[in-house]
Amino acid sequence: MASGFFKVPEPLNEAVKSYAPGSPERKEVQNMYRELYQQQINVPLYIGDKEITTDKKVAMTPPHDHKHILGYYHEADQSHVKLAIESALEARKKWSKMPWENRASIFLKMAELLAGPFRAKMNASTMIAQSKTVHQAEIDAACELIDFFRFNVKFMTDIYQDQPIRNSQTEWNRLEHRPLEGFVYAISPFNFTSIAANLPASAAMMGNVVVWKPSESQMYSAKVIMELFDEAGLPKGVINLVSGDPVMISNTIFSHADFAGVHFTGSTNVFKGIYTKIGSNIMKYKTYPRIVGETGGKDFIVMHPSSDPKAVAVSISRGAFEFQGQKCSAASRAYIPASKWEEVKKYVIEDVKSFKQGSPEDMSNFVCAVINRTAFDKLSGVIEKAKSDKDLEILVGGGYDDTKGYFIEPTLIQSKDAKNWTMETEFFGPIMTVYVYDDAKWSETLALVNSTSNYALTGAVFSKDRYAAQEAVEALENCAGNFYINDKPTGAVVGQQPFGGARGSGTNDKAGSYLNLVRWVSPRMIKENFVPPTDYKYPFLGE
Repeated sequence: MASGFFKVPEPLNEAVKSYAPGSPERKEVQNMYRELYQQQINVPLYIGDKEITTDKKVAMTPPHDHKHILGYYHEADQSHVKLAIESALEARKKWSKMPWENRASIFLKMAELLAGPFRAKMNASTMIAQSKTVHQAEIDAACELIDFFRFNVKFMTDIYQDQPIRNSQTEWNRLEHRPLEGFVYAISPFNFTSIAANLPASAAMMGNVVVWKPSESQMYSAKVIMELFDEAGLPKGVINLVSGDPVMISNTIFSHADFAGVHFTGSTNVFKGIYTKIGSNIMKYKTYPRIVGETGGKDFIVMHPSSDPKAVAVSISRGAFEFQGQKCSAASRAYIPASKWEEVKKYVIEDVKSFKQGSPEDMSNFVCAVINRTAFDKLSGVIEKAKSDKDLEILVGGGYDDTKGYFIEPTLIQSKDAKNWTMETEFFGPIMTVYVYDDAKWSETLALVNSTSNYALTGAVFSKDRYAAQEAVEALENCAGNFYINDKPTGAVVGQQPFGGARGSGTNDKAGSYLNLVRWVSPRMIKENFVPPTDYKYPFLGE
């Protein structure tokens, strides 16, 4: 709740540094990368004011060099999860009463620390442990996270300042936006350091306390996030980090009476399981929990015959293959008109053949490794299955090698069947399937795009014909929460393109806008009457 209104800095999106050869930021992040790579660290559990190590620890290795040990993270048992809940609820006694401007100051400080002294370390840790190129790390771990901190403060103040009208001088109506009664559970993915930090931080900014379970593949940069929180002055116990068996952790949390909400990014099936578990435990809770989730996607590019083949090809090369396709927004199916297919195919194949792949330390590499053994085995299996499918042709790529790292070649597939399994299934890797349609069947193809996938996260239409573009906007209204015209379907920016999808892609609560933050407060309406009536009779009762 707000104790008063103060003008906060008007947020601007953080400028993306170039890391061009010879630039100071390139030298700084290279030095930090080498320094971190040569040391081994321990990632403890962060519970209240304690950093706890356990008897069970797990090695952390870079995806592009899986024999190299970066250090170890420690796994919790059920007693640690219960302690984290207790610590959060204890911290809530003060944190929920903290004036909003003091909370805002902490997160604004986080933004400035990350923009300055923490930038190289956050980027390098993301490059090392998540195998991101320096550009992908910069737009994620630095710029997007800085934007989340800055813009969320502005969104928070906008929410607090939105007050009801006052029609009478004798009354005062005011609206409080209270933190949820209980604690929030944040479950974050490996692929975006910014999302990993924002899931607990956005709820905490609104006065909530959090138990946070990062992905086991993101524990290395999660430690840097906790260091950032601490340096900015976030009180101990407001965000508690636990790692370990996800089923045990979630079952323990979902069984607690004070569970008040879950902030999730991850797979659709896991989220459906969470929804089911919360529903089965609903009688235990003090309040109805908030359920906020962003999940999978089978994101599309659809090209109208009027489009520029080169622009479409670049949208495929970047949209499908950057960060090895490990984005929930990554393009993985495309619909190309027959009249433009040969040109588009030529350009994409040229692009893919020019890609360099390897360690992010070598900044001439455009793609790196997929996240772990599980992902490698799944994706290499998809490629092998595609090779034996008579309706599919691999046009470029199709190789893989796990000798040193988990390397999957960016792979372009053409399908004769618009409903082939490769057009419908999310792979979460650098695999793009193209279906070539008859130019005259534009409207039919839009209907096909809409009906092919149960996801609805991102999608793009390329068209110079404005009528065709508008037809696509209308026909594809429900199959992409983030829709792009003449642009690739990735790269949403905080404050500019609030992110989230519907159908099987989540609850569409739009991270990067006020719409997400209002999910973490519970409004209380207060009406104060300055001159209460002293007679029960209304005028109509007069004779």
